[in-house]
Amino acid sequence: MVEGLSHITFIVQDLERTADFLKAIFDAVEVYDSADKPHSLSRERFFLIGNVWIATMEGEPLSEQTYNHVAFRIPDDKFEEYQQRIRDLGPEVRVSRPRIEGEGRSLYFHDYDNHLFELHTGTLSQRLMAYRDADMG
Repeated sequence: MVEGLSHITFIVQDLERTADFLKAIFDAVEVYDSADKPHSLSRERFFLIGNVWIATMEGEPLSEQTYNHVAFRIPDDKFEEYQQRIRDLGPEVRVSRPRIEGEGRSLYFHDYDNHLFELHTGTLSQRLMAYRDADMG
């Protein structure tokens, strides 16, 4: 039986730059740095974003940007604060897709290695309710 999400790993070209990115936008807490002792395929660092374990490993970045992404939930009343964090750091921002009323707001942005992140204010139940209401309307 699957118990839940274990971790998410991102292959990145520059561990330090990615650490700064994760800390500035997500308030990530760094909990491990392999330094010169890689126990895996390459040097790595581990972070906690909320209760989610994020692993970053040194390697070649993604060759292109796609819509594959990881979304983290934020409170709606903090949306503008996170929007400003993203602006201040300067990553490439992607225009949000059209939204149905009630499903929440999203901020999409790429890191330096073409990974797409989303900060979203809604929940699964809110989205399903919004879709149901739109289908009935």
